[in-house]
Amino acid sequence: MTSAVYLRTELKRTVRNRKFMIFSLGFPLLLFFMIAGSNRHARLAGVSFPLYYMTGMAAWGSMTAVISIGSGIAAERQLGWGRQMRLTPLSTARYFSAKILGGYVMALISVLALTAAGETLGVHLAVGRWLLMVVLVLVELVPFAVLGILMGHVLKADTSGPAMGGVTTLMALVGGTWGPLASGGALLALFKLVPSYWLVVAGRSALTGQAALPAEAWAVTGVWVGGLVALAAWAYRRDTARA
Repeated sequence: MTSAVYLRTELKRTVRNRKFMIFSLGFPLLLFFMIAGSNRHARLAGVSFPLYYMTGMAAWGSMTAVISIGSGIAAERQLGWGRQMRLTPLSTARYFSAKILGGYVMALISVLALTAAGETLGVHLAVGRWLLMVVLVLVELVPFAVLGILMGHVLKADTSGPAMGGVTTLMALVGGTWGPLASGGALLALFKLVPSYWLVVAGRSALTGQAALPAEAWAVTGVWVGGLVALAAWAYRRDTARA
């Protein structure tokens, strides 16, 4: 199987995956309409509440999309599909690249759907600010894509869904997806060490128009990516050694 063929297959399977659609698209949309719809005329932090809440839901939906690639990896491992793939000309790098790209496609669909939902509640976001938000969110999704790969190699197929759901919910809560849990002090300093905090900040760049994340964001993201890549590589080597 060539990389181009596998990439097309992976993208089609990702878009048709009902669990992806429900958890990365359906739940954020439902919660957005429930919460923002009843507060459509309210304002928070100087901006309309639906716009503020939309950016948080975009962070949650996109994070869920990329972490959920682990469920597909776990299912393929259980079926022995991973061993079969290693017998094809498809390289390991291209295999994982296709997985990550599939997750990113779903993340982008989630952001687009929430943007459209926001329009129905009167959210009007300049194109430049929307593009800025999308770019920064996609960059901050990198550690979650690697986390998905790691979890896909350490979890079984039947436990991967609940585990990933729990991780994304915890990350979203700590990151402030539904609103900040702390406004200062040691607790806020602790939350800033978690990549989901900076993912939410990236989403809320649409509110401020700030074109760059602070150095602290890049440092935290870099440390998490480095550590998770090392763990994912170890999990992959362990898995292939068993095959």
